[in-house]
Amino acid sequence: MLAVRKMALDFTRRMTTSSALKNYKAVNEPILQYLPGSQERTQLEAKLKEYDFKVHDIPIVIGEEEITTGDVHYQVRPYDKGNKLAKYYYADAKMIQKAIDVSQAAHREWERKSMQERAEIFLKAADLVTGKYRMDLMAATMLGQAKTIIQGEIDTACELADFYRFNVQWGLELMNVQPLSLETVTNQLSYRSVEGFWAAIAPFNFTAISGHLAGAPAFMGNVVLWKPSDTAVLSSYVVFKILREAGVPPGVINFLPADGPVFGEVVTKSPLLAGINFTGSARTFHIIWQEVAKNIQIYKSFPRLIGECGGKNYHFVHSSADVESVINGTIRSAFEYGGQKCSACSRMYVAESLWGSIKEGLLEEHKKIKVGSPLEADNYLSAVIDDKSFERIKGYLDHAKSSTNTKVLAGGNADDRKGYFIEPTIVEVKDPQDKLLQEEIFGPILSVYVYPDKDYKDILKLIDTTSPYGLTGAIYANDEKVAAEAADVLRFSCGNMYINDKSTGSVVAQQPFGGARKSGTNDKAGSPHYLLKFVSPQAVKQTFVPTKEWTYPYMKS
Repeated sequence: MLAVRKMALDFTRRMTTSSALKNYKAVNEPILQYLPGSQERTQLEAKLKEYDFKVHDIPIVIGEEEITTGDVHYQVRPYDKGNKLAKYYYADAKMIQKAIDVSQAAHREWERKSMQERAEIFLKAADLVTGKYRMDLMAATMLGQAKTIIQGEIDTACELADFYRFNVQWGLELMNVQPLSLETVTNQLSYRSVEGFWAAIAPFNFTAISGHLAGAPAFMGNVVLWKPSDTAVLSSYVVFKILREAGVPPGVINFLPADGPVFGEVVTKSPLLAGINFTGSARTFHIIWQEVAKNIQIYKSFPRLIGECGGKNYHFVHSSADVESVINGTIRSAFEYGGQKCSACSRMYVAESLWGSIKEGLLEEHKKIKVGSPLEADNYLSAVIDDKSFERIKGYLDHAKSSTNTKVLAGGNADDRKGYFIEPTIVEVKDPQDKLLQEEIFGPILSVYVYPDKDYKDILKLIDTTSPYGLTGAIYANDEKVAAEAADVLRFSCGNMYINDKSTGSVVAQQPFGGARKSGTNDKAGSPHYLLKFVSPQAVKQTFVPTKEWTYPYMKS
């Protein structure tokens, strides 16, 4: 009996935590202001000069091996497209397969580390993000992804550290979620990783998302093949090096810049595919899902798919709304980072009685918006990410300037002579079914539809049915009854709803992020629910009283 009980104690050892981490509670990282003459501003300016003077060489990393190939590519500064920032290399199919093999060799030892051991590693990573490497992340993101100071700070230091720290808190709390045990029986849940490997396919627009797509499954004991975005490869590589310095062993996360279709084909044809953690376009996610479905019979386990796929986010403005709040919130939501946020406001529906004052305010504030290099602090936004984005957004501008259903009120110009610059643009749209109100643009274009005040109930239904997406939305209404009514009608129109606030700016642990419909699988990054995707719980029952007979009492005469 004693031997049996000792086995039970040994089994639970990996699930316990030290007193130092037992009651760990994360807090959101404070946002530094970078005022002129401040310490952080001085440090940032020095780091920008350091990063700006050379072309950074970024290898493929598989296990402990750093690899360069003849398939060379360059990341450029979007605001200065002729100026190369980083040189990187594509992994071919054989290298991607090698990464799968290496990850499997690393999986067992990593998966069997206690939650406490992995927590200590990721807390160290968070401290490196906000301390030693804060300015490296800022410089790589500002130069490579054309983010302004405040957008870079919120993204790289604050959100990435928040992801890692809150994941630690939630992971440790999860260990305490256990089934009932009896006097003679112990019942336990072991939170195992998922067998096989995870593929993390990252976007360009948030360094934090890239680092989280790879970091979250790894924290829960999984191994990962990380494909960074070509247009954010430098900042992603800085995050990768931080994770390695923090203690993530070689092979647990493998860094694989690669051609998208090649990467997708190799991972979806591997029987060991455990899951895909993806942020990008709905079109690409459709292809990924179709490839997984096509290969479903070869997999050792059913792969798990996480997708965050953008949106066509709205601001609904009722006649009772606060005009100043609408103007300022909409400018921030529509134009910060050039509208290249999944949550950016792309369409606004305004009550006719307020349109005059809101239009006047938008146009007045629009005159003050400066576009240019992110290294100039008074520029509110910079270039869009690359030539493909530029041409796509320009196509919508051409439509806005040529259609009889649209009127460009401000902006409307595009210039790619030096960088991929798109003016922040405001368009009034007469046809509620115009493509400017339906299709995702992912650029600094705000489309406005004006409606008669009395028709607001019909407009709510219109908002809900116009777009295939369902990510974020904002309701501006000081009439509480109307706000509640709107929230009810728009219940399924978005995964993140804002009342009298803009549609952007979710904070880890405060507004868990994600949407449904064609916006994705709504797994809510920035919440404890997200981590459950990366575990395969095992229920273990252990009995301490031997079974004496196989018959039941009612069977006896």
